[in-house]
Amino acid sequence: METPTHIHVGAVGREDLVRRAQGLAVFTVAWNIVEGVIALAAAWAAGSRALAGFGLDSAVESVSAAVLLWRLRVERRDPERVERVEPVALRLIGVSFFVLAAFVGFEAVRSLVLHHEPEASPIGIGLTLLSLVVMPFLARRKRRVALALGSRAAEADSSQTWACAYLSAVVVSGLVLNAAFQWWWADPVAALGVVVFLLLEGREALAAEHVDNCC
Repeated sequence: METPTHIHVGAVGREDLVRRAQGLAVFTVAWNIVEGVIALAAAWAAGSRALAGFGLDSAVESVSAAVLLWRLRVERRDPERVERVEPVALRLIGVSFFVLAAFVGFEAVRSLVLHHEPEASPIGIGLTLLSLVVMPFLARRKRRVALALGSRAAEADSSQTWACAYLSAVVVSGLVLNAAFQWWWADPVAALGVVVFLLLEGREALAAEHVDNCC
């Protein structure tokens, strides 16, 4: 995770920053819809729990970006409402981390208990490798804009994108190990590896929302 640093906005106006944030959020929704559909289809074909979790992460990240779009739209239409809307958006994004962690964790544990052996998935490997290239770049852009805006909700959304990047790395590791060595357990263990990260990020988002409400 990048360490937050002070960003000098310079001549870039807030309106332009909001438009950039909206553009990045729209791209995030579109990308994740396509990515999620492909991942879930590949997961169903291969019986991969980790790949299924990756596909559902795409759905959750789309929800997170949609929530941020709502918050940004409010700012453009009625700036005075931003202070009331910001903590609500942050709470919804924080909850989305826990929803994803619960599903991925449940599916991974079930696979380990039932000794579920997924098949190799070349499509899944290719998709997660592509995501591993796109997501870090997108997350950095989103985080820079979020820091310039001073929006905790936008920062939390960028963390969702980082979660997708980390999940891509973990899932592709499990898929490759399973394809190369038939290590069936690598797939669910890979899925469990990202659950802790999701829980920590969800807790951080909700803690930030509590700080905003109190202070």
